[in-house]
Amino acid sequence: MKRRVSLFLLLILFLAGCSQKPAYEIVYSSGEVKTQSETNEKRQVTIALVPKLVNIPYFNAVEEGAIEAGEDLGVHVIYRGPAVADADQQIKIINELINEKVDVIAVSANDPDKLVPVMKKAQSQNIKVITWDADTHSSSRELFINMVDPETLGRHLMDTLAWNVNEEGDFAIITGAESAANLNVWLNWIKIQRREYYPKMNLVEVTASDDDPHKAYIQAKQLLAEYPNLKGIIGNSSVGPPAAAQAVKEAGKSGKVAVVGLSPPNPMNEYLKINAAQVVTLWSPKKLGFLTVAIAANLIEGKKPYDRQDIPQVGKISVKDDMVIMGEPIDFTKENVDQYDF
Repeated sequence: MKRRVSLFLLLILFLAGCSQKPAYEIVYSSGEVKTQSETNEKRQVTIALVPKLVNIPYFNAVEEGAIEAGEDLGVHVIYRGPAVADADQQIKIINELINEKVDVIAVSANDPDKLVPVMKKAQSQNIKVITWDADTHSSSRELFINMVDPETLGRHLMDTLAWNVNEEGDFAIITGAESAANLNVWLNWIKIQRREYYPKMNLVEVTASDDDPHKAYIQAKQLLAEYPNLKGIIGNSSVGPPAAAQAVKEAGKSGKVAVVGLSPPNPMNEYLKINAAQVVTLWSPKKLGFLTVAIAANLIEGKKPYDRQDIPQVGKISVKDDMVIMGEPIDFTKENVDQYDF
């Protein structure tokens, strides 16, 4: 009898040891320890960010913030964009993400019109669609995450140039893609501010770089050659000020032609210090990436953003209708540029 009991116990132990899976597994998600059965009930969310393009400092910083948010919030983040600022390539990427059945697609739109059909296609397949950095038509997305109030930014960019040229003289603007909605809104407010407050300043040309650093540099050199009395250049996208400052430096016109505009501080650090540029303005693109993922993760849980909401790692946001505004612009000069690292 004892021999039979012993054999029975050994058989149970053997079968337990051969089991392919334990009764449950401990996994880590969103800062909580859960059993495998609990995790299966709530799968990990996938949020995809599609920038205008990749491999320039501005969008690299956005990616850094987005990945950090994914780690903090326990969501899977995909960051995938075209090599050049091209709407057709963005459409291809969005179709890929639809096929991958992601939960949220967040787009910085290269073209507000061309992207509408594919974004509506994503919505029809129960994928939440939002925009950030550059908007498209409201019918094709749930909300737009803006960095700053566009009127405030556009007027401020004009002011920063005017303050550095004694409010008079010829100036030019290097924008990014001609079809980018955010750049066109800022451009419009630059022109309004000039018309209302700086009648002695003359806008001689607006040229589009397509957010290509080399193209922006060639355009800046051409502007300096074509307009010998040029007093200043505004870079209306992040590749403009570094390109213009390099061209001004090479032409020996540092301090004679003012360079202002939108740029992260790191690419402009040395240009500011040698007076090849006077002031550049931006927000934290890293915070923008973090905010986009945080808002997207909340939307999956049915939580919409609200005015004065405090977002960890970002701060208090503003909400106007279906637009989220991250905060105020920051000016970088030779006096404070070393305080920032992005």
